[in-house]
Amino acid sequence: MLDLRQLRYFVAVAEEEHVGRAADRLHISQSPLSRQIAQLEKNLGLTLFERSQQRIRLTSDGRVFLAEATALLRHADRLENLGRRLGRGDEGGLCVGYVSDAMHTGLLPTSLRTLNEGRPGIHVALYALTAAEQFEGLRQRSLDIALVPEEPPADDPDLCGELLLEDPLLLALPSGHPLADAAELLPGDLDGLPWVAVEDGQDHVWRDDFVAACAAAGFTPDIRFEAPEPLTALGLVASGLGAAFVQKSMVRGGATGVTVRELPWFPRSVRLWAVWHRIDLRPVVASFRATVLAAGADTGPQVR
Repeated sequence: MLDLRQLRYFVAVAEEEHVGRAADRLHISQSPLSRQIAQLEKNLGLTLFERSQQRIRLTSDGRVFLAEATALLRHADRLENLGRRLGRGDEGGLCVGYVSDAMHTGLLPTSLRTLNEGRPGIHVALYALTAAEQFEGLRQRSLDIALVPEEPPADDPDLCGELLLEDPLLLALPSGHPLADAAELLPGDLDGLPWVAVEDGQDHVWRDDFVAACAAAGFTPDIRFEAPEPLTALGLVASGLGAAFVQKSMVRGGATGVTVRELPWFPRSVRLWAVWHRIDLRPVVASFRATVLAAGADTGPQVR
């Protein structure tokens, strides 16, 4: 195995073409320097220098070896510098799991922008996964942080989390619908309305949960369409195909062809949690976690 110290000695002698000057440059005496060069040649089975009383010169093989040794030492220096920056959290990789709510609420983009402004050298990989997949990714250490619609199990020995925000659900109606401008909306007004249900993307029981929540509020929706995410649902609502519940963050700027109504008697929200492994010594993970939590705190009216 190559000794980096011997390579540095070799490069110094090759550049100075004089053992004495190289020794001065390296702040060592000539004898140990000559022994290290001789040991390197012995280990390689290669003559690196032509020696005379006046000077020492590289052989043709030595010149080839010098080019490679210089490149290797340069890379070793970069690697050492990278390691130190990683230890300080200045650079490195960050693997983030998320669900779509983390994107359209603006929480994840805001957090990533803050990270990039402060530490532009960090590479971030994003993975759109279900909550179960993200929890497993954290346990396997393939993810550094997860943004999920549920908290980790209370008895989980590895994971902990914090609620970031609650995004209230609002009623979205086609703008021309008779109920769009009603002075007051009661549960009975929604009973039997054509409906666009939004999948939660987490499991196969979401539809039953949604219908049960509506029944508990006092109405039964007639589900005609199932949308994979809120933007699709809003498009269907705007086309007059039904009503839908969508997060407040999706309609804060208004949506063409859609009228949004708050329903005090239907106080449901979409929640977003930040979850991480209890043991992680990398500063960049702790720093980004703090950034995410701060973004959640700054989300404003959505946090309840």
